[in-house]
Amino acid sequence: MSVKIRLRRMGRINKPFYRVVATDSRCSNTGRFLETLGWYDPDRSGPNFSLKLDRVDYWKSNGAIFSDTVKSLVRKSRKGLGVAANAPAPVEEPAPVAESAEAAAAETPVETPAETPDATKEEKSDAS
Repeated sequence: MSVKIRLRRMGRINKPFYRVVATDSRCSNTGRFLETLGWYDPDRSGPNFSLKLDRVDYWKSNGAIFSDTVKSLVRKSRKGLGVAANAPAPVEEPAPVAESAEAAAAETPVETPAETPDATKEEKSDAS
């Protein structure tokens, strides 16, 4: 079995996007495939593809043949272009707990029982 890594057309009429798949060379472009390795959207601006380079390397080591477009995408991906396949979300540093607790205590005024509306109503009702 000869394995090829090529694009599989998806989407709708006049709005194509592609999945990068490892497939048997005897299957059609929209037919059965072995594994999905990424995606490519030619209509998207900026980074318009993503590849799982570890899986691409695995299939290449087993003798897979790249199509011309996939070869170009792999070359661009190794340069750092495209969307990272397993990029972690950016982590924001939390504010120190001691400073935030002190700031919250300083901003929140403490109400005394005489200042609350319920306390003033009770005093008026007792006076009458």
